[in-house]
Amino acid sequence: MRTAERTPRLLRDASLVWLASGVVGVSFGAISVAGGLPVWVPVVMSLVVYAGSAQFSAVGVLLAGGGPLAAVATGLMLNTRTAAFSLAVADVLGGGSRFSRLAGAHLVTDETVAFALAQADPARRRAAFWISGIGLFAVWNVGVLAGALAGTALGDTATYGLDAAFPAVLVALVLPTLRADRSVRRCALAGAVLALAVTPAVPAGVPVLLALTGLVLHGLAPHGRKGGAA
Repeated sequence: MRTAERTPRLLRDASLVWLASGVVGVSFGAISVAGGLPVWVPVVMSLVVYAGSAQFSAVGVLLAGGGPLAAVATGLMLNTRTAAFSLAVADVLGGGSRFSRLAGAHLVTDETVAFALAQADPARRRAAFWISGIGLFAVWNVGVLAGALAGTALGDTATYGLDAAFPAVLVALVLPTLRADRSVRRCALAGAVLALAVTPAVPAGVPVLLALTGLVLHGLAPHGRKGGAA
């Protein structure tokens, strides 16, 4: 099946990620303004930084009384994982113009990478990355603007459990790969166990970085053994 014929299916699947992103974006905008930041801060941050977890952490530092340097350092620490993500989708970003590579690098997130890697062939990965990435960027920023304008009227969307939609969609995206490859399952489990073990002792965001050790294990493990029990 050609990529063009798969586009409607990609749009349907990506819409789940967009919906979750919009919900979290509204929450981020509302929390930022309710905490005392002007509307333009979360809006500009979302356009320029575009990193959900890093944005939440940076705003949390600012609202807690920390300075801009501390907020930036926190965001940079959380975003170091995107270096590994960029390597995972290098075939998607390479080969185009300088502008397309820069734009693609800006769209690299947990969700776009997971969505792309869940596809079976290079053409479909490329289409999935750009479709999910552009839509996600648009919906996230619209959500942040809407939440910021609403301010304290909305409150925290996490109160309704809507924040759980985001990780749930991510799990749904990676499940096919986990089912198909025994090595991926074992390495992902090792990273998850490490992240859970250190969670009580380290700052928020660090467990996610340590979970990336699973990527190192996957790189060292012999491949070619798919399927079967873990």
